[in-house]
Amino acid sequence: MDKIKWCVKKGLSMIEPNRDLANAYTQKAEEALQSVPLNKVKDWKISTAYYSVYFSLYSILTRMGIKCEIHSCTLEFAKKFLKDYFNKEDFEFMETSLKSRIDSQYYTDRTVPDEDFDKLIKESPGFFVKCKSILDKLKEVNINKIRDQFRKDLD
Repeated sequence: MDKIKWCVKKGLSMIEPNRDLANAYTQKAEEALQSVPLNKVKDWKISTAYYSVYFSLYSILTRMGIKCEIHSCTLEFAKKFLKDYFNKEDFEFMETSLKSRIDSQYYTDRTVPDEDFDKLIKESPGFFVKCKSILDKLKEVNINKIRDQFRKDLD
């Protein structure tokens, strides 16, 4: 089954595009980013850096009127419909960040490789800036095009 269709069954949906909610998620992303250096424990650094990445991405979705509460589905939506805004490396970064957060938050017998940890900490500020830039440049015509593609994908 197509991942997007599975995600729709689990709650991925269209809502009204919401600039205010997008700004609120951008604020949450910035606050998470600011808290990364304050955390002393690696697991909490991973979680807060990851949530900065996630909220940065989710701000774009809410601006476009896309709702999703499953993080892997948010990423699937981005991979399918936001290819004009993110490159292959961005998607790999998002996937690795999600995996790192899951491994550190939910498992006691898994470790996040130092390379993945270092990349998450180093690149999350740039990802935040990139998402803010996308939000600033996002036009209604682009939003409507993505929403139309999403509707067609569901048929």
